[in-house]
Amino acid sequence: MAFPEPKPRGPELPRKLLKTLDCGQGAVRAVRFNVDGNYCLTCGSDKTLKLWNPLRGTLLRTYSGHGYEVLDAAGSFDNSNLCSGGGDKAVVLWDVASGLVVRKFRGHAGKVNTVQFNEEATLILSGSIDSSIRCWDCRSRRPEPVQTLDEARDGISSVKVSDHEVLAGSVDGRVRRYDLRKGQLFSDYVGSPITCTCFSRDGQCTLVSSLDSTLRLLDKDTGELLGEYTGHQNKQYKLDCCLSERDTHVVSCSEDGKVFFWDLVEGSLALALPVGAGVVQSLAFHPTEPCLLTATGGRIQCWREEAYEAEGGAG
Repeated sequence: MAFPEPKPRGPELPRKLLKTLDCGQGAVRAVRFNVDGNYCLTCGSDKTLKLWNPLRGTLLRTYSGHGYEVLDAAGSFDNSNLCSGGGDKAVVLWDVASGLVVRKFRGHAGKVNTVQFNEEATLILSGSIDSSIRCWDCRSRRPEPVQTLDEARDGISSVKVSDHEVLAGSVDGRVRRYDLRKGQLFSDYVGSPITCTCFSRDGQCTLVSSLDSTLRLLDKDTGELLGEYTGHQNKQYKLDCCLSERDTHVVSCSEDGKVFFWDLVEGSLALALPVGAGVVQSLAFHPTEPCLLTATGGRIQCWREEAYEAEGGAG
């Protein structure tokens, strides 16, 4: 007799603590996965950037060259380079293998909150409290940026890049999308200072978090408000938000020591994950698996779904 096919399992949320890493670099300002999710970067208040294997808990390399705390970092598509920005107003391009500084770009008038490579890793885009986004050519010896986007009226808190778009959140309460193919700028007014913004994985929506303790899901093309997500605390810090690996859940840090997960379609709270006592400063979601990294104080934690078993048994 034929048994019916088992129902496809719903998305699993990463609620099982797998690893805790004391990073030894002061407060961890940001944690970021690399492009394939095998490694992660931590940005320290002690001016260092560190590369880890988070599942094994091993430190692979330390990058020293910033003059002040490191606030954000990103890896290139081929894992050969890193970029970072920080309180010293500098944007740094690193060689992953050697740990050396390839280029140091100066031009911002204030601390650099956010950095991203373009898809080919030929450009670095940096956003600063000086209200500008600057585009730096990784291959050129020119000291000045190849382009400056200065439409914002207050600091830039968040920059994300797709193959033809730049998405920027600003403390002026606007999320701006630059369509590089059409040469057009689209702007949506949220009203409250924006702390983080990102594209959905399918590229149809943008997620925006702001200091009114609310996340908003917007239709990318029309700006229509598709959903609002509340329950977490975000009133004073720049906290990360993102979508889960299959766009099923909205995920956000919170100032009360938790990470919140909401069902994207229904808007209902699915999980408030207790992470630590203080502010959950940063998070990163794995590109293809239900795996979450969180940063509180001087440590990061790696979370997986309940059914996950680490190689060689749990641990």
